[in-house]
Amino acid sequence: MLNIFTMKTTSLIAIPTYKYHEYLVVLAPNQDVQQKIMKVKKEFSEEYKTTTAVYSKPYISIVNFVQLEFMEDRVLFQLKRIADGYSSFPVKLKDFGSSPTHSIFINVESKKQVQNLRQQLKRLQHFMTLNKDNKPHFIDEPSVTVAMKLLPWQYEKGWLAYSKRTFTGFFIADQMLLLRRSLEVQSEGRLVKGKYQVVQPLKFLNMHSDSTQAQLFF
Repeated sequence: MLNIFTMKTTSLIAIPTYKYHEYLVVLAPNQDVQQKIMKVKKEFSEEYKTTTAVYSKPYISIVNFVQLEFMEDRVLFQLKRIADGYSSFPVKLKDFGSSPTHSIFINVESKKQVQNLRQQLKRLQHFMTLNKDNKPHFIDEPSVTVAMKLLPWQYEKGWLAYSKRTFTGFFIADQMLLLRRSLEVQSEGRLVKGKYQVVQPLKFLNMHSDSTQAQLFF
């Protein structure tokens, strides 16, 4: 799970009455595909001595944002409206790619449907925006992370091997998940992050409604 969101702690208020969470909206492969991906991640971790490979779960991240806890129900309500009107779609995974010097991932071959969903979620930017310094980050190129934040030698040796390897996977995306982890801004400005937990699965129900679109911004 690629997390490239940069938190600007200077724009947060470090007092107990304000609770912040970092959120992710993701697609999760089915159990069989997840196990296949986790096998790859475990092998990479053992070969190149990195815990980041096994620490992150095999998700396709779509948007990453920070918001106050009291806004969660409102965000969830709007996400559910989109999910209710969205249809299930096939997702194909094929081979490996990389972000030079720091991460290796599994390619999403069928990008269009994932990118279409991202465009739908962009309509909710208002609800995902904490302030001018902390706006939602929408992932342009969907992928499944194998390992990230790699040291130079880990990346160079790992990519040399994985650029030649093959991988195939297929699943039907019939829901998206909203994940969250707690953020605590301490008095000295240090940010403490918890672990991601599933807030709620949001099933794609293909319930088209003209009124749904009209109410997205209310």
